[in-house]
Amino acid sequence: MEASLQGYLTEVSHRAEVDGDAAATRLARAELPRIVAALRALLAEHSPDENGRCPSCRTRLFTRAPAPCRAYLTAHLCLLVTEDTSYKEHLAR
Repeated sequence: MEASLQGYLTEVSHRAEVDGDAAATRLARAELPRIVAALRALLAEHSPDENGRCPSCRTRLFTRAPAPCRAYLTAHLCLLVTEDTSYKEHLAR
């Protein structure tokens, strides 16, 4: 399962980079909603509780879950923090 998912992501990324503009537009229209839905479903599994902690990331029965959740932190860093913006600058906004 991991290999097929990694292959899919590699293929979509490669096609977006090398295909012509029209093909890249078709690819984006077809695949982007699916990728967004998958990311939303993953993040829904890691929705923070009323204290801002992720119940899915709890490692032991009586320990507190990490905050911020690694899934949310990774998505945030990958999608919203660009190479031009440092993480500290982004948090200051």
